[in-house]
Amino acid sequence: MKRDNRIPNLRNKRANTKKIIPSKKIISPRKKIKKSVARRAIGSFTRPINFLLKLIIRFFLGWALKGTLVIALITTIAVIYYKINLPPLNDMLDARAKGSVILLDKNKRTFAWRGEQFGAIAHANTISTHLKNAILAVEDKRFYGHFGISPRGIAGAIRINLREGRGALTGHGGSTITQQTAKLLCLGKPYKAKDWKSESQYEANCRQSSLWRKVKEALFAIALELEFTKDEILTLYLNRVFLGAGSRGFQAASQRYFDKPASDLNPAESAMLAGLLVAPSRYAPTNNLSKSQNRANIILNLMEQQGLLSKELAKYYKENPAKLSFKASQKAGGHFADWVMQSAPHFFTNKTTEDVTIETTFDPKIQKAAEEVLEYIFREKVDPNSRAQVAIVIMSPDGAVRAMIGGRQLQALGAFNRSTQALRQPGSAFKPIVYAAALEQGYKPNDLIRDEAFEIKIPGSGSWTPQNNEKKFNGIVSLTDALSKSLNIPAIKLAQRVGMENVGQISKDLGINSKISTNPAVALGVSETTLLELTSAYGTILNDGIKVLPYGLKKLSLETGGTFSKKTASPKNERVLRSETAHGMIYMLEKALSHGTGKKATFSNWEAAGKTGTTQDARDAWFIGFTSKYIAGVWMGYDNNEPLTGVTGGGLPAEIWSLIMNKIHNNINPKPLPMKNRRLALFPNFVNSKYAPKIRRRGNSLIDKLLLTIFGDG
Repeated sequence: MKRDNRIPNLRNKRANTKKIIPSKKIISPRKKIKKSVARRAIGSFTRPINFLLKLIIRFFLGWALKGTLVIALITTIAVIYYKINLPPLNDMLDARAKGSVILLDKNKRTFAWRGEQFGAIAHANTISTHLKNAILAVEDKRFYGHFGISPRGIAGAIRINLREGRGALTGHGGSTITQQTAKLLCLGKPYKAKDWKSESQYEANCRQSSLWRKVKEALFAIALELEFTKDEILTLYLNRVFLGAGSRGFQAASQRYFDKPASDLNPAESAMLAGLLVAPSRYAPTNNLSKSQNRANIILNLMEQQGLLSKELAKYYKENPAKLSFKASQKAGGHFADWVMQSAPHFFTNKTTEDVTIETTFDPKIQKAAEEVLEYIFREKVDPNSRAQVAIVIMSPDGAVRAMIGGRQLQALGAFNRSTQALRQPGSAFKPIVYAAALEQGYKPNDLIRDEAFEIKIPGSGSWTPQNNEKKFNGIVSLTDALSKSLNIPAIKLAQRVGMENVGQISKDLGINSKISTNPAVALGVSETTLLELTSAYGTILNDGIKVLPYGLKKLSLETGGTFSKKTASPKNERVLRSETAHGMIYMLEKALSHGTGKKATFSNWEAAGKTGTTQDARDAWFIGFTSKYIAGVWMGYDNNEPLTGVTGGGLPAEIWSLIMNKIHNNINPKPLPMKNRRLALFPNFVNSKYAPKIRRRGNSLIDKLLLTIFGDG
């Protein structure tokens, strides 16, 4: 019955419905019911998920907001901390932990630098406009528009690093000038010796490139921006950067390379200095000028592209690149400068905490002459593959060293100096000291000695039969001839006659610090000494027997005030040889140069005296001599003591000596050697066991004057 009741109702409903268009699909009520059920089922399942997702999103958004607020708070605190702890601007301009040393030549012109030079303060508003533009073009073209960091620059740097196959933070940093200044300031932490093992460790810590370090540098950069103006930040940067060749800051670099202030730089010079920022040592013009010029051209192109330099000026300065000043290009006196630095107190030189200026005895013209001769000899007369070394010392009669070469590598800072550090056997160049000891005891230059075969019995070593270089004997010869021909046997006999202890004492008095043994072979120069010591010993002979010690420092001045003078290293008027001995030795050495083994050393019309020296197997070759104006010493040999081939003291060393002396005596009026007090024996005596000379003092009696009138000093 219920079923029947439903049907009419259903029919009535259908009768009341509108006519359905046949073309549309008719959905059955059963399917509608199924879809409705499915939707309810899905909804009941997704509603909890949606609710959970909303909770998660709200949770993370809430924490993200809170985290952002916390990070912002920490950032603000960090920036404020950095800001309130920033020292005054002027206290941060000089980055050096140690002072510097400027060395002046005898004309008070700078010829060498040691340590990091700072110079005057370079201000952003007073430096050359071209320099300012060059720095901004290459380092931070948006400097005046950002707040200390540049997100665009960082993103660009990361993109370039990844494209070049490096890590995102390796290579290009995208740092602004402000961030670089933060790094240069080491986040405001100055160097303190007690906190670090070394200054290099401190600098390595400042140059860290970790992500955390970059974050701190960014915060410090913002603090700088809040505390200082843009020009003040740029001023800090200009004075803190290292620009090669010991130059700290653009003012020091401008003076070092171009001998002018940073305010006077032209576009080419400005571009060259700005180009040093990427790699100061590699692009330093004193190391490789052409590489530095090529780098400068890249900077000029950047300046042109950014509208900081006209096309015409960019072209002109690329065609006319910057060049070093004459002073910078000289590169003279490296070994001399190192020697002066070592001879002065360390707390004024290598360990100075102040800027020091040292006036020296250095003569750049004499140094240049020596270097030119050296280059000529090794280019024209020495095998290009030869590893032979050379040392040269030139000084004035009072001991003032005028030039020094310590090896063929002329400009190596801190290189081994063969003039002052190499202990070598002097060979026959030592013989004048033996003869000086004899003349001190009263022997005369024309006294006689027999050059003959003889045997010496040395306790503990057996017998020794010395030979002359020419393997022959000359019979009776004068002491002058024996020295002139560099005969060995007379020198040994004479040394034994005057006493080996006396020879050693005279050697010490003349400034040779090496211990001299009592072995008879000492007379042949087997005890080691340096070129500087032996050259100064010859200087004492020239200086009338008054002791001469070499010196290079004349005056030392501190920037903060205070001076120290050292006009001469020699004790005032300390006589170590009698005037008669000195003049007699000058006479004998003049004969050795003009008629003996030193003939190759003669030059122009100057009187000169000197002595050759060649050690066993030609391991060392020497020539040391003097005029009335200069004393010079030359040594040649191998560092490993290998024998020289075809070289003796009377060969290349004598030729080098002659060429140098000819150059440095040019345009100087010749003056004779001081030999007037020499005394020759009226009746020469034989040097033997029976003859005991007596030192006679020149008298003022009538007989003395008559004898001098008849026979003269000789």
